[in-house]
Amino acid sequence: MTGGAPLPRRRLFGYGIGAVGTGIFGVAPGLLLLYYLTDVLGVPAALAGVLLVLPKVWDTLISPAVGAASDREAVRTARRTRLLLAGAVSQPVLFAALFLAPSPGVAAVWTGVVFLLAATANTCYLVPHMALPVEVSDRPDQRRRAMAWRAVFSTVGILVAGGLAPLLVETAGGGRGGYALMGAVLGAILAAVLLAGVAGTRWIPSRPGPRPLGLVAALRTARGNRPFFVLTAANILQVLAAAVMLAGVPYAAAYRLGDYGLTSVMFMAMVVPSVVAVPVWQALTRRYGAVRCYLAAVVGFGALAAALYPAITSVAGVLALTAGIGVCYAALQLLPQSLVLETTHADRERTGHTQSGAFTGIAAAADTGSLALGPGVYALVLAVSGFRSSDFEHPVAQSGTALTGLLAGCTLLPALLMLASVPLVLAFRRVSPGAAPVTPDAVAAG
Repeated sequence: MTGGAPLPRRRLFGYGIGAVGTGIFGVAPGLLLLYYLTDVLGVPAALAGVLLVLPKVWDTLISPAVGAASDREAVRTARRTRLLLAGAVSQPVLFAALFLAPSPGVAAVWTGVVFLLAATANTCYLVPHMALPVEVSDRPDQRRRAMAWRAVFSTVGILVAGGLAPLLVETAGGGRGGYALMGAVLGAILAAVLLAGVAGTRWIPSRPGPRPLGLVAALRTARGNRPFFVLTAANILQVLAAAVMLAGVPYAAAYRLGDYGLTSVMFMAMVVPSVVAVPVWQALTRRYGAVRCYLAAVVGFGALAAALYPAITSVAGVLALTAGIGVCYAALQLLPQSLVLETTHADRERTGHTQSGAFTGIAAAADTGSLALGPGVYALVLAVSGFRSSDFEHPVAQSGTALTGLLAGCTLLPALLMLASVPLVLAFRRVSPGAAPVTPDAVAAG
């Protein structure tokens, strides 16, 4: 770790820039891939859901192993560079290939295989990158600053994925050509920011423990950290809620608002306020505490998501509610990760190992699994409500039941999932009394 001096902005920038790439990959497939499969390639909704879930299930399974491997590399070399570099080199190429499916007959197989490889590359980068804030400084406020920079840069990546990607598809005329152009442009952006993130984090010394631990030993050592696992359980429901909503945005724009191009507008309406809201949530956290702000964001997100259902007839109303969801989403990006960071760092006193790689591997597995289930759950809603897939050249009319299902699936269902996490957030407060993460000073970004 670095000493007690404040971290210069150039180092925070060098760390944060890589999160643009993780933000892009975390959002773009969830937002675009299901619609691409069902309405461009003509893949049935149920099969499309399976194709999206299986690679992420694999990703979920390997994330803890990648985290333990990152810790072993850090013990031996005092850096986490090798896995970061492997992910940075392979992920952009695989992302571009994801939207270059050949003939319709093999499109489903191509998409499933390439998505599995791309998700694996993302895990190789994401897990060690998430582990680094634990090691940037001995000071909690400087760790919080690093996490805040990561949240802002991740939101920029989300903005690129949700704002630029659908716009590129539309500009190129939609269809297979539009998605191919989008994949190539975002792949180039991924290459630039991920490689910059590798170069910008070489200054961070990593010392997770006195000796390298295998996966089983790492998980055995980590399992006593009850606050971490309660918080992770809450985050699973929250990420799942956001992923289900994300998967439904193109359908709501195309079928209920009558314009697929509004996908970008809706995303901009959500993400731009979330960028601005990060420092506001930091200020509120200093005054009211992390858990209170966290709860407020969870309840606010759930209430606003439910309100979208009756508001779908008004574009202005939808955009206003989406902006409010963006404000709440900023807290859900910042506060859970900040709290996890401090529970991980505090575990050093209990075990003698910081194990940031192992913990972030588990957290990444939870996030990845939830992100994977989101499109799959939404695809199941589409299938149950009678949604009919079609290719780009031959659209079909949807039944009233299908239109109701696709709207409820991206509004009411996410609201229920988000509100279901409230008891777990309250449980986290109970099991971590006096811990640094639940006091205002410990979660404030310097």
